[in-house]
Amino acid sequence: MKYIKIFSPGSVANVSCGFDVLGFCLDNIGDEMLISKTKAPGIRISKITGQDLPMEVKKNVAGVAAKAMLKYHPVKFGFEIEIHKKIKPGSGIGSSAASAAGVVFGINELIGKPFSNHELIRFAMEGEALASGSYHADNVAPVLMGGFTLVRSIKPIDVIKLPYPSELRAIVLHPKIELRTMHAREILKDKVSLEKAISQWGNLAAFISALYTKDFDLMSRSLVDEIVEPVRSLLIPEFETIKKAVIKEGALGFGISGSGPSVYALAKGSKNGNRIAYKMKSIINQLGIDFDIYISKINNQGIKIISD
Repeated sequence: MKYIKIFSPGSVANVSCGFDVLGFCLDNIGDEMLISKTKAPGIRISKITGQDLPMEVKKNVAGVAAKAMLKYHPVKFGFEIEIHKKIKPGSGIGSSAASAAGVVFGINELIGKPFSNHELIRFAMEGEALASGSYHADNVAPVLMGGFTLVRSIKPIDVIKLPYPSELRAIVLHPKIELRTMHAREILKDKVSLEKAISQWGNLAAFISALYTKDFDLMSRSLVDEIVEPVRSLLIPEFETIKKAVIKEGALGFGISGSGPSVYALAKGSKNGNRIAYKMKSIINQLGIDFDIYISKINNQGIKIISD
């Protein structure tokens, strides 16, 4: 293979009760990337469309992730990268993860797949650290592995892919205001009470159990964030209004996607998903804020190779 073209999807991280450890992969929103071998060694970013992002390798999450990977598996040739961004940075649906995970997946394919997708997570995390100022894998893990993933540890990397009901649908609302992960992390408290921590552990464990058993009622009871949402939701317009409305409309749960400003709901089936999306739109329309809304299946594959 001399080149590879891929679709690198968006993702929802944290998933209410799973801050920094739980995430899932979206199906119908993502970036496209073209990665080509070159005779000259090293990494070169030759084209970026859709967003104004740095072309300099050390300042671009894809460049940083690619360099981290090649440090562990050096080759005598190089790579040229085109990034066609469809996910806006600062949207809360894994823009930096799509770039970082996409580039290491693509290069891995071009050099004969020396790494498993699980092993690629550590390299993609280098790009995430550039974007957010901290190492976390709850976006890059589902993008690389597909479906729902649980990050048990990042030192060493230990990620578990989880089952989920096929009827599950995600509704993601992206109000077009920017909220950088780095800034959203700055407002978080360093310490939480033991009472809240215990409640959060219980909800996370119960939610994972619900994924295995396809227990939608338990899933709904478990999608509760005791720690992060109370702080970050203050940065998102009409968060509580939308949350109450979609829960009343039958959503299994509602929360902040990643660090925001995007929000998400989970629903059983497309019919419920469409109804919840309509309710979200009716509220956000009144605010005069431009927005995008997506109804997505859970993407069990993750990154996909695009045929010419």
